[in-house]
Amino acid sequence: MEKAQVGRPRAFDAEAALEKAMVVFWAEGYEGASLTDLTEAMGISRKSMYAAFGNKEQLFRKALQRYTEGPASYGAEALQAPTARAVAMAFLTGAVRANTRPGRPAGCLGVQGGLAAGESGRVARDTLVEWRAMGQAQLRERFRRAVEEGDLPAGADPELIARYLMTLAHGLAVQAASGAACEDLQRVADAALRNWPPS
Repeated sequence: MEKAQVGRPRAFDAEAALEKAMVVFWAEGYEGASLTDLTEAMGISRKSMYAAFGNKEQLFRKALQRYTEGPASYGAEALQAPTARAVAMAFLTGAVRANTRPGRPAGCLGVQGGLAAGESGRVARDTLVEWRAMGQAQLRERFRRAVEEGDLPAGADPELIARYLMTLAHGLAVQAASGAACEDLQRVADAALRNWPPS
């Protein structure tokens, strides 16, 4: 009986290649990132890209997951803060830092990645709409718990507070992409929380 042939091991580091693809999507957006841009940054051929990651849409989803677990991990970490106000502060401060980190593209992959996408970018745009909605739902649930625990007033609206923070975070990302400095954006985040909770 013949032995099953074992495939050749990959001649590249898939995690490092995915990290590079994430940066290209972050800097260029979904439609702006051509397959040539992606494969050149990743240091692999198109054939290797398809074999390891699938098509461009699949690669984008994997890059977005990496972004969620890496640069955007401040969102999940903020949810663990002990009070609703501390959650809000950690969330906005994390957004400011992630959007203005030296050596990384300015702004947020999840905000800018598919906003201007045409028909060919519909899947990416819809994926990012879902991604942003999921983040808002996680904040809403955390603030609902804060109301139940008495950390927020009984009349506080968890949906409104979550939407308020997401709107601020998205605005911070756009400002960062326009060249605003980290310090200036942090002052905006601080000012936004002076009247906590928003009513």
